[in-house]
Amino acid sequence: MAPPLLTSKMFKVSSARLQVPERVRTALGLTPSGPHYFFFRHGWVVRVTHWVNALCLAILLMSGLNIFNAHSALYWGENSNFDHPLLAMGSNYNDDGGITAGVTTIAGHSFNTTGFLGASREDGQMTARGFPSWATLPGPNWLAMARQWHFAFAWLLVINALGFYAYGLLSRHFTRDLIPTAKDVSHLPKEILDHVQLKLHHGEEARHYNGLQKLAYCLVIFVLGPLVVLTGLTMSPTMDSAFPILLDIFGGRQSARVIHFLCAIAFFGFFLVHIAMVILSGTWNNLRSMITGWYVIRGKGHGHG
Repeated sequence: MAPPLLTSKMFKVSSARLQVPERVRTALGLTPSGPHYFFFRHGWVVRVTHWVNALCLAILLMSGLNIFNAHSALYWGENSNFDHPLLAMGSNYNDDGGITAGVTTIAGHSFNTTGFLGASREDGQMTARGFPSWATLPGPNWLAMARQWHFAFAWLLVINALGFYAYGLLSRHFTRDLIPTAKDVSHLPKEILDHVQLKLHHGEEARHYNGLQKLAYCLVIFVLGPLVVLTGLTMSPTMDSAFPILLDIFGGRQSARVIHFLCAIAFFGFFLVHIAMVILSGTWNNLRSMITGWYVIRGKGHGHG
């Protein structure tokens, strides 16, 4: 079964014009030359919330790094212990006041990170800043604007997430598609080995998320997501006044800032792995499914969702 207005002729390259090896077709996510069918994988709510999340998280990460640059150090507890930061990004200077190196200190151990952390070039000049300008929004050290961007897209992320949670509960998307079963957990060692060896599914197994995918998505949706929002709220003096329990939960505003930072790094790590898996398992097939909902499965079957 092919989706309306999405026949296989639109994606199948005629062998008379161009012969593409099957392995290449699989890597690119092109329609297989052999038996295949279209499977409706993602409803419109999942697709819309996915792309809104992608936009929000990209802007939140880059504006958050700009906010971090205003004081590029992390501490644990309620107050800032300037003598013993958990992490600090700074610069070394020569006698003339010129920057000689960027230095990142983690738990008392210092590393030369010139050009990336602590000191990087901006308009051709070496500048003291935590993260480089190409990784931040807006590019310059503009704290006020970065905060406006961050808060605006944080609320958009929360609203989008609430809509997704409501859909996931009401449609049983969470219990049907995302929550790992006992069988999924028992197969985790094999799934990990398959992913390490790049043995990715393209047949009937691709109709459903495997245990490793479910575990990763649940970690992001039910742990990292709520945690990054709650720690973000904890860093707000206004929210602390209204809900002082937040400070008790996270052990102080500086501790919340550390957890918030680690959550952001974890989101970025998930993003890198996610993009790698999209590319390795078939770029166009994955993109098409997240744009139109339709995913191509190898073999004979039916296209019901």
